[in-house]
Amino acid sequence: MSRAFVKEDAGGPDEDPPERPVSPHPNYVTPRGARLLQQAEERLVAELQDLSGAQADPARRKKKRELERDLRYVRARLETAIPADPAAAPKDEVRFGARVRLRREGGGERTIRIVGEDEAEEGGEFVPWTGPFMQALLGLKAGQVLEWEGPEGPEGWTVVSIEY
Repeated sequence: MSRAFVKEDAGGPDEDPPERPVSPHPNYVTPRGARLLQQAEERLVAELQDLSGAQADPARRKKKRELERDLRYVRARLETAIPADPAAAPKDEVRFGARVRLRREGGGERTIRIVGEDEAEEGGEFVPWTGPFMQALLGLKAGQVLEWEGPEGPEGWTVVSIEY
């Protein structure tokens, strides 16, 4: 077989996959975020149990190593979790755990929830607190405007409402 189409750096089934990077930021979690991490741990443990036994299959060995890596990551995140109780946050101010409705200058609204990094969704409502836009929002009150340099130039975002 020609080696022209074989990836040289592809890891074999007996090589450990690279570890998942852990954020340098404090690991704040909402109650929902803590539940999601606990559920992920339970799911990974169950999947690993399903893979126990005969490990003659290289694909199963590789899958097991990936699951073990993911379980190490989730357990590290659970161990470093800093629970944040949104109910204890000032109700009139944007803080971690808040659901914030924003109105963009010139039209358009967006609702976001400020959450921990493991709870965030790409392009969704759940946004990590570590992002620069979220950092700029923290501490604002309803009615205040955040002046932001967006991809298309300066934008104004008004905080319409804050809920916990």
